[in-house]
Amino acid sequence: MVKRQRSEELTIKVWGDLACFTRPEYATERVSYPCITPPAAVGFLSAIFWKPEFDWKIRRIGLINPPAWVSITRNEITDRASSRQTNGALQGISATEKRSQRHNLMLRDAAYLVTAQIELRPHADAPPRKYSEQFRRRVKKGAFFTPPYLGLREYTGFFSEPGDEDIVDKTINHPIGTMPLDLGFPTYEAGHHATNPGTINPTWFPATIHNGVLEIPETVTT
Repeated sequence: MVKRQRSEELTIKVWGDLACFTRPEYATERVSYPCITPPAAVGFLSAIFWKPEFDWKIRRIGLINPPAWVSITRNEITDRASSRQTNGALQGISATEKRSQRHNLMLRDAAYLVTAQIELRPHADAPPRKYSEQFRRRVKKGAFFTPPYLGLREYTGFFSEPGDEDIVDKTINHPIGTMPLDLGFPTYEAGHHATNPGTINPTWFPATIHNGVLEIPETVTT
């Protein structure tokens, strides 16, 4: 296997008032991991800057603030709106009939230093530095393609270049357990169809926050 080219490590500050990175072992209630997960971090960075020539690889996540929990019960709709039409009108949903209350155990005042690399895909025809410099410019200007969020779309995320005051809290040591590394969605290469379209193959790793840092491994078991 040919080793793909990677950029130098890129670090940004990510924060928000509320965040929820749902643990999959809770079927009916939303319970957040104690920090942002690698797939959520990839989604956040991709909202700022993404091209079909590369993938984001998360290297480590530093916690600026210790995990702080808040419990909220909120109304949610159990069905999705249909795109089908009846007599020329879209089919609606009755919020009263389809309403369900769900308990959410989420994070407040979440703040992280996310360190990642840009990994080029085989069809990329420019060096990694080109993309890393574009990313830095976008972070400096506060530009993004879609509004970034922390787990759920209603939990707006903010980002900036790290400042001198943005340091990892080294007193944080927290065993997490199994955490997703990659959700395993099909990938597309230039001129080729997706690998195993319609399927996902998630990968997991045993996660532990040590001295305020969650290290992300290169290899995991499926």
